[in-house]
Amino acid sequence: MPYDLEELEKFRLSGRILREAREEMRSYIKENMSVLEVCERAETLIRAKGGFPAFPCNVSINEVTAHYTSPPNDTSVIPAGSTVKIDMGVQVDGYVTDTAFTVAFNPEGRNMTATAELALKTVIDNIHDDMSTGHIGGIIETVIRNHGFKPISNLTGHSVGRYLIHAGTSIPNVASLAANKVCVGDVFAVEPFVTHYDALARVDDSPQTTIFRMVRAKSVKTAYAKQMLKYIETSFRTLPFAERWLTNIVPKQHHAEAFKELLQSKIVTSYPVFIEASRRPVAQAEHTLLIKKDGCEVLT
Repeated sequence: MPYDLEELEKFRLSGRILREAREEMRSYIKENMSVLEVCERAETLIRAKGGFPAFPCNVSINEVTAHYTSPPNDTSVIPAGSTVKIDMGVQVDGYVTDTAFTVAFNPEGRNMTATAELALKTVIDNIHDDMSTGHIGGIIETVIRNHGFKPISNLTGHSVGRYLIHAGTSIPNVASLAANKVCVGDVFAVEPFVTHYDALARVDDSPQTTIFRMVRAKSVKTAYAKQMLKYIETSFRTLPFAERWLTNIVPKQHHAEAFKELLQSKIVTSYPVFIEASRRPVAQAEHTLLIKKDGCEVLT
């Protein structure tokens, strides 16, 4: 959808904040570092720069491909020799930008990372108004396969909007006959995912969930669930959040039962953690782009 100048400036501010936070995080990630520390550092940087996290910082390690953020009291660490994807988002007055990068502590992971970044750069150099999303997927797939790797076939980039991470149109990472087109004024997050040549190159849902979103507001039974729901509505609207963001919203001894009530009543839904189906490591790169007549503006 076309945005007016004021809205585009909010996208640009969101993107600038996110870009600055991402570049600071690149040099921050180390082996054996606490995942919770990484998440909290990224989210604190975003807030300090004047934005709000559009979703919890994702720290997805090796075959974990997306949707892992630290739950409360997370004790996990970044293993030595791993491939670590950091996915971050910012919203300014609801206008969302999204970016991701990979830090690899092993040679093959670094090669996959370079390939993901090249696929993304190739899209940036070639995308334009009226290009089909299937064609964009073909560009990504060609670069990745030409470098001896595979794209993840069932993950996509996506349009973004106001209080919307996925605003309705997808950008595949493989060639397809998709008839959707990108148009001047659209804002898209493009995110190639790269894995080994011998991988199944698709993701499965794991039983683990660490990211949540409110899908509907309706009455709940207990006072503590009502209090928690009000905070979620006011603070996040329909944007994703982490359970650790709800710490101290209700008395600690009532937190688990209140949150369980919101889940069981289907007011709040969860995102499964995605795992590469053959348990092979994955690299990712992502920018948010504003589509122009003869190209794009990289917002992040």
